[in-house]
Amino acid sequence: MKQEELESQPLVAHLNEFRNRALRCLLSVLVIFACLFSFSNQLYLYISEPIRRFIPENASMIATEVASPFLTPFKLTLILSFFVAMPYVLYQTWAFLAPGLYRQEKKIAIPLFLSSVLLFYTGVAFAYYVVFPIVFLFFSTIVPEGIIIMPDIQSYLNFALKLFFAFGLSFEIPIAVVILAWMGVVNPDALSKKRPVIFILCFLFGMLLTPPDVISQILLAVPMWLLFEVGILLGKFAYRANIETQS
Repeated sequence: MKQEELESQPLVAHLNEFRNRALRCLLSVLVIFACLFSFSNQLYLYISEPIRRFIPENASMIATEVASPFLTPFKLTLILSFFVAMPYVLYQTWAFLAPGLYRQEKKIAIPLFLSSVLLFYTGVAFAYYVVFPIVFLFFSTIVPEGIIIMPDIQSYLNFALKLFFAFGLSFEIPIAVVILAWMGVVNPDALSKKRPVIFILCFLFGMLLTPPDVISQILLAVPMWLLFEVGILLGKFAYRANIETQS
């Protein structure tokens, strides 16, 4: 019985460490949420500014549900709190996984963690500052005569979050290619020969991840393809480093 207890201690220690780090991540999100909650309405006004600029002067955004004026800014603030806490969450993830990594794995893991956060934020910023103005300008120019644009605040937030997630995730393509190349799963030279297939897949994913309009699909597919090319370029160095490590 004592031998079994000794063998189970490492597992219990890992579970305790995982619990503690998960609680720290949750606490960081809650602390940021508590700091931002009083600015919930201002944050929503900032997020909705790209569409509000195209609303006619005699119209405004509306709330079609009773609790929407409270729940919609609340939801936005909670999700934004997680976005802000993401670097700390990834740090806790890294601190939990680092002891089990080899030295060469640690060398590539830290740049990948930092790059993944930066690329995700870049994708979100690209969606907000580049995609939103173009998409909403396009929508405002095709409104049928006699129809006034009065978007619902909850529907707009769902639309915005979907695009934020789609662009943030798509901007992680270089990281995915580098990891696969470094692990030896894919050969970047062989992958570069499949550009036509990747190009079609980018537009397919752009169609699935974005709303059903051509503009946002193109604005997602083209950066995905360009980021794929960047991933191939960086993946070649990672692939060579993996071969040198094994030899």
